[in-house]
This record gives sequence, C-alpha cells and structure tokens, in this order.
Amino acid sequence: MPILPLITTSRRRALAQGAAALAALAAPGLVLAQLGDKPLRIILPLSTGSGADGAIRAISNSLAKALGQPVVIENLPGAGGITGTTQLVRAPKDGSVIGVVSNNHVVNPSVYKNIPFDSIEDITPITIIGATPFVLVANPALPAKNVRELIALAKAKPGVLNYGSSGNGTILHLGAAMFVDQAQLDIKHIPYRGMGPLMNDILGGQVQLGVVAVAPAAAHIKAGTLRALGVSTATRVPSLPDVPTIAEQGLPSYALDGWIAAVAPAGIPKAELARLYNGFKNALAMPEARDALVAQGYEIKLTAPEASTAFMRSELARMAQVVKNAHVTMD
Repeated sequence: MPILPLITTSRRRALAQGAAALAALAAPGLVLAQLGDKPLRIILPLSTGSGADGAIRAISNSLAKALGQPVVIENLPGAGGITGTTQLVRAPKDGSVIGVVSNNHVVNPSVYKNIPFDSIEDITPITIIGATPFVLVANPALPAKNVRELIALAKAKPGVLNYGSSGNGTILHLGAAMFVDQAQLDIKHIPYRGMGPLMNDILGGQVQLGVVAVAPAAAHIKAGTLRALGVSTATRVPSLPDVPTIAEQGLPSYALDGWIAAVAPAGIPKAELARLYNGFKNALAMPEARDALVAQGYEIKLTAPEASTAFMRSELARMAQVVKNAHVTMD
C-alpha cells in the first residue's frame, strides 16, 4: 500500500490560502474584498424599507464586486434626510464614505429654516443612479376617472376634496401640491407619517387622492382597488401603458420623478471620484444589478459627476419654486 504524505495543519492552511488566492485571481473584482480591504461605508439618510434603501441594497453586492471592496450600508434617518447627510458631509474626504440621497436633498433647503450644510457646495455628486415614476391615484369611490374629470370635480366643489401625502415637505407632498397649484384647485392636504399609512388610507377611503410611487401602487391599480388618474413623468410608464401622463391631460409643464443619487463629501480627490463613478457604472452593467433595480421600478440613469452636479443645481431651483407655490414651511 502506498504511503500517503502527511498533511499537517500548517500545510492545510497554506493550501487553503493558495486556493483563495487562485479564486481571487479568477475573479478580480473580489480581490480586495477577500484580502480584507477597508469597506466602503454608504450612509443612507433614509429609513430601512424606503425606496432608496431597497434600491441601494439591491445593487450592493454588484457594487462590492465592481469596486473590489466590501460595502456597508448604514441607515441614519431623521429630519427628512438632514441627520444622515450631516454625518456624510463631515465624513473623511478620501472615498471611504459616500451617501445615497433622494429628491429631499434638494427640497430641504426650501422647507427647513436651518440646515447645517449646503446641499450643493458641501457634497460632490458621483452619479444620479436612477429614477422612479409617480402616479396620481384616487380611491375608486371618487367620481373622477382621469385628471380632466378630477379638475372639473374639484372646481365644482372647492375645498371639499382632500389629498394625502407621506409627510409635510416630502416629494410626494410636493408632487400633489404641484398638481394642485398648476391646476389652480382648492384641495385640502392631509399629511401622514410615511407612504405605508398614506396608501392604507387611500385604499380605505379615509383620504381621496395622493401621489405615490408606481411600483407599490401597480398591483392595487391592476386589481381595481386604486384608480390611476395620471402618471407624473413626461412620457407614459411601461408598467402602466394605458394610464396617460398628467402632462397630456391639460398640465403640459407637469413632470416629476423620484430620483436617487450617490454623493461624496466635498473635496474628494478626482481619482477617487472617478473610481467610485466607474464602480457604479460597472456594477449596473451586471445583469443581476440592472434587473434588481428595474424590478423596483427604477429607470437607470448613471449620469457622470459633472452632469449630476448640473442636474442637482437645476432641481434645487425648481423645487424652491414648487415649495414657494405650495406654501410649505417647517421649523
């Protein structure tokens, strides 16, 4: 009988390490993660379960592979995103900490009196990751089947109808307020604490109208428990092809979506900014990441840093006008 060589504990460890090294070489995107490189910390100034939270978690594994380092997501909600963003702008400017923000980032300066940072100057946009459409919905008991009928009904009964929102100053509030302002209607606003309670009360008939994200509303619309009056974007939404836009129903300047953006603290080195942008770009080239984001109702944007900065500046000005017209203020 041949004598087998003795494999000692140290030899087993060496073989295991060698196998790990070969596996890393076979998958270059994992090399740094397997060697224990410093993780990328992503501050999310929104709560767990929010649309932005679901989106970034859906692509986090692909992002880790693309960057070659672990990704750690930290939810720091509060004050419409101000709490977490304050931590972000004070974070190291070396590319080790970034954030993912939503529309509220450019809405807050017009809504809150005191914010401890500048929403444009204290951050460096990496990319607008994607955007999701909204839809104006009604409880089926409301005798209006589209936007034109709703406008006629509201003008015939000023001060009688009401709309709900996910809270004062949120993008869903502003989406409805922008509609009311452009149509010159008298409709009461009822703020809720989040989209979940808002949806429940529209379904239950406690509130008649609301602007909500398409993805969570689509099943209710198809089941007939919610009525879609119009989508918020400039073009129709593939998941609701028979629902016309609000713009094509008499309000041609109405356009709104819910975008999310990756941002870094101001002062990040250009090389790190490029590395992070390429990381998102490469991550969303992976089918699993693209499919996951699209499944959550997002259209992938991936704008370059310079274009992202210009977009956020324009949105800051636009939302300031919407807030002014809607007379939204908070302490």
